[in-house]
Amino acid sequence: MIWTMLQVGLGGAIGAMGRYLTGLGATRLFGTNFPFGTFSVNVIGSFVMGMVYVVLMTRKAEISPLVPLVMTGVLGGYTTFSSFSLDLWGLFDQERYIAAGLYLGGTLFLALSALVAGIALAKGLLG
Repeated sequence: MIWTMLQVGLGGAIGAMGRYLTGLGATRLFGTNFPFGTFSVNVIGSFVMGMVYVVLMTRKAEISPLVPLVMTGVLGGYTTFSSFSLDLWGLFDQERYIAAGLYLGGTLFLALSALVAGIALAKGLLG
């Protein structure tokens, strides 16, 4: 368990640094008129998550010890949107379309609502 936690922590640090550098590069390239950094991170992270998922599904026994480091750590530190995308795809792949729609809409709506509630609460507490 300790080794797994170290893998997740190391991967998370690598992913977070990658996220920072990607955001910095996107801002330098495209400016600040649109959140290109976050947009780029979410798309890149989802793409890589898809590739890693296929590799892990075809070579489970060989690579599975890397799941905590790569999937949870690096990609989780880079973006949790990649995990969201994989979960959503899984629901579609299982032909659970109603659940997929609820997951998609619910996640976006509730996450944004929670953000707004957190902002309102913090502003209320801090005056």
